[in-house]
Order: sequence, then C-alpha cells, then structure tokens
Amino acid sequence: MDEAFARHYGDGVERDRLIAGGDSLELVRTLSLLQAALPPPPARVLDIGGGPGVYAARLAEAGYDVRLVDVHPLHVEQAAGHGTFEAALGDARQLDDPDESADAALLLGPLYHLTERDERVQTLREARRVVRPGGLVAAAAICRFASVIDGTLRGYLADPRFVEIVKRDLREGQHRNPENVEGWFTTAYFHLPHEICEEVEDAGLTVERLVGVEGPGGWFDAPHDVALTAAGLAEEIPALSPHMLCLARR
Repeated sequence: MDEAFARHYGDGVERDRLIAGGDSLELVRTLSLLQAALPPPPARVLDIGGGPGVYAARLAEAGYDVRLVDVHPLHVEQAAGHGTFEAALGDARQLDDPDESADAALLLGPLYHLTERDERVQTLREARRVVRPGGLVAAAAICRFASVIDGTLRGYLADPRFVEIVKRDLREGQHRNPENVEGWFTTAYFHLPHEICEEVEDAGLTVERLVGVEGPGGWFDAPHDVALTAAGLAEEIPALSPHMLCLARR
C-alpha cells in the first residue's frame, strides 16, 4: 500500500463517510444505478476494494450473495463486523477468486488509488476474469475536475499548497497531498470521462453506460430531493459529478 493511502484510511475515515447524518447522495445514487444493472438476488456479487462494507451490507440485506475483498486490514475488520457477508484481505490487481465465479464485480474505489494506467487495466481485467459471461463490472472513477470545484466551494484555493495540487490534477490527473494535510484527499488518480471508458475497453469489457453519480448536487449543500433530481437530469454529463460510474459487461 502507498504510505499516504494507508495513513489516510488507517484513521477510520471511511467507516461512516457515506452514512453519517443519513444516507449520502453518493450512496443513494450508486445503489440506485447498481440496482438497475445488477441481476436479481441471490446473484453472487464480488465487492472489490469494498472498504468497510457499506455497499456490501446493503446488497446482502437485499438478498445478494456478497464477498468483499479489500487491501486495508482495518477495512476488512470493519466489514467483517457486519456479519452478513464474507470479508477478506486481497489485492484488486490479483484476486484469489476463481474464474467466472461471480455474477457481478464492483470496483467502487480501487481505481481511485491505482495511479498507473497499467495497474488500473490489470484490475479491470481481474474483474472481467472473475465474472461470468454477460456479467456486470461496475467501476467508479473520480472526475478530473473534482479538486478545482471542491477547492473553490470549500475555500481551499486560498491556500497556495492546494493550488499547486489542483494544477497537477488538471494537468495530468495525478493527485497528491504531500504534506498529508488533514481533510484533503490522499494519493489518487482523477479520470477524464473518456479515459475510464478506454481503460475498461482495453480490459476486454464492453461499456454499456458512463454516468455521473451525484450530478451538481454533489458539490452543493442542496436539499436531498433537489440534489437527486439534479443528479438524474445530469447523469449523462459525467463531468458534472464528483464521481463517475462505468457500467460494463463481459
């Protein structure tokens, strides 16, 4: 693991991020998009890089047979605490799961933190390997423009250090937080919309849709119903969202 990545998630920041104060727009929208694409339960779902298990728990509650794999021991420990699905340590780039053993594979985080294109494509190839023919691979990416928008809204651009981070983000997609400033994101790659589709296709998958997850409501503190409406209206313009979701098939 990248040292900054391990430190960032080692503080437990991810456990309640999607559910603190109620279900977040990101969680609600991602679950809705997955529900429309997944086969019905009790289909087998492999949640690769599933973190502390928020998505896995919701899918298990809905009747899916879920296995979560994550590279961070704390995440696996937290995920196992749900008690409703299997959770194990594993590397998204080299899975232990057999060929064609799942009906769907979720990558709702690993591609953020694999900064080399070859490693991202390898991860997508592994997801393709473990799903059955016709199976779903759902891969999330952070939008290239996330930091410049977020930094504007939160006032981070008043800090010259953040300005330098954003310059690199926009120039090459490589996001770094060299001083590990609390509240700023860790080592990551931010995609342009066409890039995530090209990587998915290079892994041998067929892209069905690339959608924006949160839409403009992901940036603003809008009422939940308004934000959901905006997300639906803008989902075909992925660059308007903090997160993009590529839905593909083997």
